[in-house]
Amino acid sequence: MKMPSGLSVLEEFRKSQELFDPGLFVVALAASLIAAFVASSLYRVFYENRGTGSHVHKAFPLLGISITALFVAIQVSIPLSLGLLGALSIIRFRTPIKEPEEVGFIMLVIAGSVCAATFHFDFLVILYVVAVVALLLVRWARARRWMPCDGVLIVSVRDDKAANLPALLASALGGRVRRWSLESSASRDGLTRIQMVFSGLRTNVTDLQNAIKGEVQAVSVDVFLERPGGLR
Repeated sequence: MKMPSGLSVLEEFRKSQELFDPGLFVVALAASLIAAFVASSLYRVFYENRGTGSHVHKAFPLLGISITALFVAIQVSIPLSLGLLGALSIIRFRTPIKEPEEVGFIMLVIAGSVCAATFHFDFLVILYVVAVVALLLVRWARARRWMPCDGVLIVSVRDDKAANLPALLASALGGRVRRWSLESSASRDGLTRIQMVFSGLRTNVTDLQNAIKGEVQAVSVDVFLERPGGLR
């Protein structure tokens, strides 16, 4: 295998310098940084108060400019790009992804950074406009209850109270949830346990539990929300 001479390496370096435009590089970094801050703001507005994620949005600005710099360097020099890819292959991310939305936002930042690095700023604007529209549609669909289940409710009562349980539950849940339906019922050791799913929670969980205990005289009331952070 023929090793590159010192002269050829020097020529390659000079070609890279000729192709490199510091002004465009700064513009690309600025566009990527602005896009990363927008992605971070979108994450906070749409998901931060509804989950228990790893606060990955705090890394978006550095992630965006880093990816942009890497892709600009790859475009300037092919030998340099091979070295960069080899160096990046040793990187491992140890922070767990706790929410599925985090993957989508990370990919949004990466795509925006690549658009900035290739100087397709029109693509970058279109990408973020479509992303905002998609997030608004998801919020609208959730508000319209097209994503119906808010959580699971398990109520335990003594067997002698089970006969009037449906009517008592309807009274306790009325005005506190929009919809509910019975999923299963079981009786053991003198206790009847029913499991329900509900949607459209209109109060906080503590008030819901107290109302059910007061109306039904339940032994226990367990509420399992579909998403962490949904106590309201």
